[in-house]
Amino acid sequence: MSDILIVDDERDIRELISDILEDEGFTTRRAGGSEECMAEIGKGLPALMILDIWLKDSAMDGIDILSHVKREHPEVPIVIISGHGNIEIAVAAIKQGAYDFIEKPFNIDQLMVVIRRAMETSRLRRENLELKRGESGAVEMIGECGAFRTLKGQLDKVTKSNGRVMLTGNPGSGKETAARYIHAQSDRAGAPFVSVSCASVAPDQMEEILFGRETDGRGVEPGLLEEADGGVIYFDEIADLPEGTQSKILRVLVDQKFQRVGGTEKVQVDLRVISSTGRDLEAEIEAGNFRQELYHRLNVVPIHVPSLEERREDIPLLARYFIEELHESQGLPLRTLSDEAGALLQTMPWPGNVRQLRNVVERILILGDSPDPIATKEIPAGGEAQGSDEDRVILSGSLATLPLREARELFEREYLLTQINRFGGNISRTANFVGMERSALHRKLKSLGVVTSNKSGARVAHVNEAEG
Repeated sequence: MSDILIVDDERDIRELISDILEDEGFTTRRAGGSEECMAEIGKGLPALMILDIWLKDSAMDGIDILSHVKREHPEVPIVIISGHGNIEIAVAAIKQGAYDFIEKPFNIDQLMVVIRRAMETSRLRRENLELKRGESGAVEMIGECGAFRTLKGQLDKVTKSNGRVMLTGNPGSGKETAARYIHAQSDRAGAPFVSVSCASVAPDQMEEILFGRETDGRGVEPGLLEEADGGVIYFDEIADLPEGTQSKILRVLVDQKFQRVGGTEKVQVDLRVISSTGRDLEAEIEAGNFRQELYHRLNVVPIHVPSLEERREDIPLLARYFIEELHESQGLPLRTLSDEAGALLQTMPWPGNVRQLRNVVERILILGDSPDPIATKEIPAGGEAQGSDEDRVILSGSLATLPLREARELFEREYLLTQINRFGGNISRTANFVGMERSALHRKLKSLGVVTSNKSGARVAHVNEAEG
């Protein structure tokens, strides 16, 4: 899709334009009427069309061809030329989606300015579409823990269906990655994946961005729904979708049709819809902020994406993956992660989840000046790097004021809670790491008033309030 299709019933005009363009380095194809034009399009979409309005002895005139091509292939810019040009024809052509209008006899310099501008538009549209398709072609799901295996099993079950999926989870937990994984493994993998950030679009602009618009001055401008035709539209944080737009999206889900802003014709689309939210949509419905019917239409298959706290066992694995990924994408140093550093990462709070972990790894690689394995002193703690005195433990104010016996018990309790959570509630692995027999660890936990219970499929330790 890098050539220009010239459609004109006058052979001399076709050849003249073709010679001019080829002298400028472009590749061209030529057609004398609508049948030849449709046949050439069938062989492959051109990057640009130059189309005469009047086509003698042709089944369709230029406006008919324009209307057909813009309906089926809105990304192809079309420059209209005519020797019978007037303002009415120009307006009609622009309304149907023509990129520009040039009268015969045309000025060669003017023609080249319009064509170069239109070709740049075509290139940007093509790159944008290819980027959207390529982004979903190499999605990796990284993890081994029980919570992750549960998630991946649920995602695998929905990849081959066309059912709507609602992904829930905390910010940064990987909801969009899960959505792209569904798309990449589905029968729609070769079609676009279009992401709509509901929170970042101004409410008064949302409908134009989603549905596109039609104006006399700029013609047809497709929206994100049209760009996603045949593929997946992903609504990131659907709770922020403006109330006025919710009813129109509901109608799209029912009919798979919509009207552009300012348009009169219905646009048919074939879409799979995936949504995500970190909010309680049922509470939003109760508050009158979200339509209940839309919620039920979107929430056909609800899937929870676990936070990093629910999958601490995966943290070293994810960190090592990000090291390799950042090396390949940004040329950052390819370093290893020491076991001690991996263990420290597992004990830290991660309110930003996987996204925050990736940012921390990127910071370490940028600021680090050693090829050695990443050490614990390089890991930011509380927003700052740890000190260089690795053998010193900094006591909190409350711990420093306690008698030794109470301070030791508090430390042991917090330390063992941290290690048990780190290993997803696995007592055997915890005992092995801390250097205790399993039975001895059980006795120690009991003496400290620590019990274990199931939470989100992982065994998580907490303090028994009655004993603590």
